[in-house]
Amino acid sequence: MNAAVAADGDIRVVALAGLAFRVDPEPWALADERRVEIEAHFARLKQANPHLWNGAILMLGAHDLAGGVLSGRYKRTDFASLLWWRDHGCPELCNAFGMGALRGSDGAFVLGRMAPWTANAGRIYFAAGTPDLGDITTDGRVDIDGSVLREIEEEVGLTAADFLPPPEGGRALHGVFAGRRIALMREIVTRLPGEELAARLREHLAAQKRAELDAIILARSPADIDPAMPDFIRAYLHARWSAGGGIADVDNAVMPA
Repeated sequence: MNAAVAADGDIRVVALAGLAFRVDPEPWALADERRVEIEAHFARLKQANPHLWNGAILMLGAHDLAGGVLSGRYKRTDFASLLWWRDHGCPELCNAFGMGALRGSDGAFVLGRMAPWTANAGRIYFAAGTPDLGDITTDGRVDIDGSVLREIEEEVGLTAADFLPPPEGGRALHGVFAGRRIALMREIVTRLPGEELAARLREHLAAQKRAELDAIILARSPADIDPAMPDFIRAYLHARWSAGGGIADVDNAVMPA
């Protein structure tokens, strides 16, 4: 593993050839069993932040990485259960979410700082969202790429017309495995250089009544790493900036315990 990645803890950044997710017909039984506890926990969080949202989402259960393809089954649950899972260290499921790693045409990464009313206030992320029922296709697959494109449009107002065509072989896809979190990073290069892109996104945020982001951040080198970036974001950026990409060979990837 590249030393820059290892410095951020036991995090693995793995090049992926594809994703193959489906929905488990069975709900998350533990969340049903702990429903009273989960609702009480959410009520406490909502007292501190009345704007917290709750609704149906998907969390990843059994999964496997073989031949560069990450496959698995998502279970239906709700956001209150995810927050309970986050705060109680429940090992049963993973929070596996898609992220759009936006880059300007000059290579600059473009991230956003979460607004104070969100569940992750002050943290710096790429546009992302937990998969939900709208990401389930008619044949039962979970469309992570569709989720990423939707979140980019909702959060920063960009659509496919703003992106450069993907290179032959498709846009770069990486899995960042950080304990029970799996960030599925789809790199998307826009038609504008970093500074112009950031200016456009700031204009978009300023026009929103209640934007999910309250700042746009450019990252061109390790000097731009911010403590407000979660560990898996830092690991991903270090890997992409490292000589040779710093990406683990998919055949030698080790899944987290």
